[in-house]
Amino acid sequence: MIKVFSDIESLNNFVAEEFVRIAHQSIKKRGRFTVALAGGSTPKSLYQLLSSETFKDKIDWSKVFFFFGDERGVLPDDVESNFRMANENLFAPLKIKERNIFRWQTELEKPEIIAENYEQTIVDFFELEAGNFAEFDLILLGMGADGHTASLFPATEALNEIDKNSVENYVEKLASTRFTLTFPAINNAQNVIFLIKGADKAETLEQVLEGFYEPKKLPSQKIKPLDGKLLWLCDAASAALLKSINN
Repeated sequence: MIKVFSDIESLNNFVAEEFVRIAHQSIKKRGRFTVALAGGSTPKSLYQLLSSETFKDKIDWSKVFFFFGDERGVLPDDVESNFRMANENLFAPLKIKERNIFRWQTELEKPEIIAENYEQTIVDFFELEAGNFAEFDLILLGMGADGHTASLFPATEALNEIDKNSVENYVEKLASTRFTLTFPAINNAQNVIFLIKGADKAETLEQVLEGFYEPKKLPSQKIKPLDGKLLWLCDAASAALLKSINN
């Protein structure tokens, strides 16, 4: 489903309400709510909203367990760290306990060790048997102007992963290694929500949603939950070229 909002404020309010709804549903059903957060600039204002007076008392945060859809190859206190952004705008204001936060241990330095560590963390938390994937209650995603999502970039090795929940992924155009959940893990979630903002995403979004299926070129096209719900939430600028919305 695609929903378009006039501005980022109305989009964020909708997402926050969805976050609360899914949290209540998950806690009632399983006694906990598991969410994988997105990094970047778009979710920052959402996290600030969730930790605001309007929303902070709507969820039993002690039953929320936070993971990350991806991370940059930087230390957790680096300005580029997805963890740092979430910590400053969500965890710290809400006083989330450390035991409820599962970040990529980037201080381990070796990419393969960082990825293996996160894979084991997921396996242990979800009590997975061999060959099974985590079932997150909610995964939040963004999309880059090149069509990447999480750190699943075009023409990178991680696009081919079919066995693991999390891997390291060298991105040649960035000359750096990223860390990411894989397609099988993301597509096993109960809910996946894309947050798309800005005119610079309009052409790519049109290609992803209405163009030819080329997931190696446009990895976001491969996000198709097996048994869950997929929402594309866009501001008016990013959705400007969508024929299904504007015709």
